[in-house]
Amino acid sequence: MPMTITEKILAAHSGRERVTPGELINARVDLALGNDITAPVAIREFEKIGAPGVFDRERIALVPDHFVPNKDIKSAEQARVLKTFSAKHGLTNYFEVGRMGIEHCLLPEQGLVGPGHLVIGADSHTCTYGALGAFSTGVGSTDLAAAMATGEVWLKVPESIRFVFDGELKPWVGGKDLILHTIGDIGVDGALYQAMEFTGPAIESLSMDGRFTMCNMAVEAGAKSGIIAPDEITRAYVEGRCRRPYQFYYSDPGAKYAKVYHYDVSLIEPQVCFPHLPENSRPVSEAGNVEIDQSVIGSCTNGRIDDLREAAKVLKGRKVHHKVRLIIFPGTQGIYLQALREGLIETFIVAGGAVSTPTCGPCLGGHMGILAEGERAIATTNRNFVGRMGHPESEVYLSGPAVAAASAVMGRIAGPWEVV
Repeated sequence: MPMTITEKILAAHSGRERVTPGELINARVDLALGNDITAPVAIREFEKIGAPGVFDRERIALVPDHFVPNKDIKSAEQARVLKTFSAKHGLTNYFEVGRMGIEHCLLPEQGLVGPGHLVIGADSHTCTYGALGAFSTGVGSTDLAAAMATGEVWLKVPESIRFVFDGELKPWVGGKDLILHTIGDIGVDGALYQAMEFTGPAIESLSMDGRFTMCNMAVEAGAKSGIIAPDEITRAYVEGRCRRPYQFYYSDPGAKYAKVYHYDVSLIEPQVCFPHLPENSRPVSEAGNVEIDQSVIGSCTNGRIDDLREAAKVLKGRKVHHKVRLIIFPGTQGIYLQALREGLIETFIVAGGAVSTPTCGPCLGGHMGILAEGERAIATTNRNFVGRMGHPESEVYLSGPAVAAASAVMGRIAGPWEVV
């Protein structure tokens, strides 16, 4: 009987020939991830279990990235829990400030995830790695604790929804716009506990960075995971990078899907998502006159090198509006260094932007860009819930890098064609 790519990966990791949606399985984990918010809880639960040690010191990654560099005493104590646990158990994948990055940018860059892998993380945006053809999903801290001890996770096999993207992308349209448009179409619960499988000619022509962005936001539609079948673009990314064996899986012809959606990407323009849900997307041409106080470019959604290049293309030779704060967060130290070598950092600073070391920072209302009452931000982040970036009466608008950069210049939400 035909299976989807998701079902094949889960079957392989549970030692079965096949699985079907709705089944409960125990599956072998290739990598378990925690950060400075979620891992301390998992570590406390791990210690309650009384396990003699972790299941594999090379298959656990601890990345302090949410409140680092430490913003206060409490965040410093949280980060120290990760450092102490990593030293105690000899973890090879603990990433200290200066060597770290935003976790979902860092792990693929470091070759810790690959096609066909099963990855869990105590962070909802762990679904990012589906861009490599992996099954990756967010779990709770107690599930992470159990996985650190046993190397297994308990899962219900999700149904799959197929999203087919045809046509040719318009200028300035990328993965962020495709996923915002999709979530705007199906809603924040449109893929509840389902695997969003992205396919079609437009996906096949999308860069790895664009694919990471799309899978990153699958959870914003309520999905268990997002996934894109690996191809030559994937192969070029993982060859010589991925540290462990990997396998390319593909959905069978005739595989069963809960739903199938079709989109003509030539009809999609750069998107803006209005407060306070990721489903409130609309074309930037329909945004109206929305003045902003802050523009944020970065995060695990759009902090990769392609994103920074796109923003720099808009900002080159221009100045940030005098009423606007522009903050740029490269996703990793490696991305930061590449942007420096390409002159992108100079472009940002000359334009009047502030460049930060890699951190989740303002995305979750942590630090490095908190909004005051009544302030508005446009951001390349993934959520715009009430109070997400600061005061409960502030507002967050989501977009891709080009729109965020253009808006920083204009002082209001704007399309890049208004600037370039």
